[in-house]
Amino acid sequence: MTNIAICGANGKMGKTIYNCVKDRDDCEVIAGIDLYTEQYADFPIVASPAELTVKPDVIIDFSNPASLDGLLEYCLSTGTPIVVASTGYSDEQIAKIRSAAEQIPVFFTFNMSLGINLLVQLAKKAAEVLGDRFDIEIVEKHHNQKLDAPSGTAIMLANAINETLDNSKQYVYDRHSRRQKRAKSEIGMHAIRGGTIVGEHDVIFAGNDEVITLSHAAASKTVFAEGSIKAAVYLKDQPAGLYDMQMLI
Repeated sequence: MTNIAICGANGKMGKTIYNCVKDRDDCEVIAGIDLYTEQYADFPIVASPAELTVKPDVIIDFSNPASLDGLLEYCLSTGTPIVVASTGYSDEQIAKIRSAAEQIPVFFTFNMSLGINLLVQLAKKAAEVLGDRFDIEIVEKHHNQKLDAPSGTAIMLANAINETLDNSKQYVYDRHSRRQKRAKSEIGMHAIRGGTIVGEHDVIFAGNDEVITLSHAAASKTVFAEGSIKAAVYLKDQPAGLYDMQMLI
């Protein structure tokens, strides 16, 4: 049995995680962390990790980048594994996550969907086969409340492709100020925000007289919740290190 604490317990993702966990017999939610501490289930919710009265086996964080320092401080002091599932981290914060993984198990990915992580592998294979003969563009669509753009997932896709191509590409995020032909060395990234779109990503390989598009669409937040729970159960018994969704595929 894996005992889980949810950081961001009163948010949409936090409640989705709880609803998914309650139908499983290999894990349970024993605590929540949220500035809004109203209790809605049979586990306590506290305002900060330091206020936890029981030590969880794993913390799943679907809150906000602002929570990172307090979470890492708690996890490092107690040896608690953590699944970092929020988005919008700065380079400095990502460095802190990687540093923490030298002492505790840390599961970190820009997207908790198994399908998205399979898409990453397919995009890498396409880049390997098609090489520089195709132009590469990434289009991501999300709801109108999302703060960061482009999405962490779009960046993850671009990084995976670029690594496959020996980091020979540069990222272009906006073309309205670039009155020039597209360079072969570009990976274009485009963000669309509207309505309640959960998350859609297209990786477009455009060549002479043919176009290959790899796509993923999430219909609900459940896919991300289920992925984070799988990660938590997996992480419980792992040694210190940095883990990601590729290890679960």
